[in-house]
Amino acid sequence: MSIMRQVMKMTVQISGVDLGEVYEAGNGIEALEQVREHWVDLIITDLNMPEMGGIELIESLKEDEVLASIPIIVVSIEGRDSVVNHALELGAYTYITKPFRPEVIKNHILKALGYDIQE
Repeated sequence: MSIMRQVMKMTVQISGVDLGEVYEAGNGIEALEQVREHWVDLIITDLNMPEMGGIELIESLKEDEVLASIPIIVVSIEGRDSVVNHALELGAYTYITKPFRPEVIKNHILKALGYDIQE
């Protein structure tokens, strides 16, 4: 497991969100395999991954009528407006730029899952 995935998982746990089952992938190809094998309520992805990056992953998910409805949160160090806007236009639910505080990821996860939260 990569250090970044460990950090992300720990950050979500610290935020207080009950994760339930967590499936991990080292790249977009592995992520597609995971979501085709296991139903998930939410996908958190980075843009920079080997073999298939986050943009290609979002495109592939949105082309599949079964997977297209899963909310996708992009968490990336890449913060240029053009990149953020492109990911959102492709169908990402939201975009979080690293570094971030645990409560930021918590709020985005809860919103993506349909919880009404007060900010």
